[in-house]
Amino acid sequence: MPDDEVALVRRFNRAVTQRVGALDDHYLARDRPLGAARVLWEVGDRGADLRALRARLDLDSGYLSRLLRALEADGLVTVGPSAEDGRVRTARLTAKGRRERQLYDRRSDALARSLLDPLRPEQRRRLVAAMEEVERLLTAALVEVEVADPASPEAELCLRAYFAELDRRFGVGFEPARSLPVDPDEVRLPAGVFLVASLRREPVGCGAITFRDGRWAELKRMWVAPEVRGLGVGRRLLGELEQRAAAGGARRTRLDTNGSLVEAIAMYHSAGYREVAPYNDEPYADHWFEKRLPAGQPTGSPARGWRT
Repeated sequence: MPDDEVALVRRFNRAVTQRVGALDDHYLARDRPLGAARVLWEVGDRGADLRALRARLDLDSGYLSRLLRALEADGLVTVGPSAEDGRVRTARLTAKGRRERQLYDRRSDALARSLLDPLRPEQRRRLVAAMEEVERLLTAALVEVEVADPASPEAELCLRAYFAELDRRFGVGFEPARSLPVDPDEVRLPAGVFLVASLRREPVGCGAITFRDGRWAELKRMWVAPEVRGLGVGRRLLGELEQRAAAGGARRTRLDTNGSLVEAIAMYHSAGYREVAPYNDEPYADHWFEKRLPAGQPTGSPARGWRT
């Protein structure tokens, strides 16, 4: 990565943290720093369980506990068991906490206006558009892709969402029992691999690959949650699966898909896939694709070539 890009990011971070008051122990002229103010805002009027709060803010449990204790000491928050599940601890705003959150909302609006007011209308539009793009790119950078067991809760959540979407989008619906089966062992190390993409510890995508006769690999179960489409998650999953296929000795990847999945087909075309004759009898497929892979760096047999 070029040093000048790193330097620009650091300069941007310094400018933003100073301009929004992140360095002030009394954020927005209140008696607490930005971290505590953000937790108060995220708890919200409906409350939030601590696991979701940690994931949403990417905080370790110790630091979040200290922030919550400080908010409790100020009479703004209470922490106790969830009404639905006593094993889950939930933070809730007190009446005083709700008033404080409303005050933060008003002052945050005023801060945002103070950023925009000095600018001409065209400058404001450019700044707002740039902020929107930065937010999207930062969100994309937070996505993590990891190997998962196909029977894990994260993988099963993705597969349920994947099947439900196919059922909505296919004109004839989708019944997994009618589709060609994919045994979990086929996409489990060492015979294959199953990847899960997560954003703030929540699964938002998946993809799998399995070796077929050692010379080619088949892509299966490619899915990305609607809320993160357009962030490059699908292309990232596809690229990593291709790299793993090449490292395992495959020289081609293949896949089948349905014409109603126009976004996926467009991605495959742009990634270098070409349409080929049917290579299986998948009843829901009407398009089949293939791509030749560059030579990887296999470390022996495909079974030994996988790396987590």
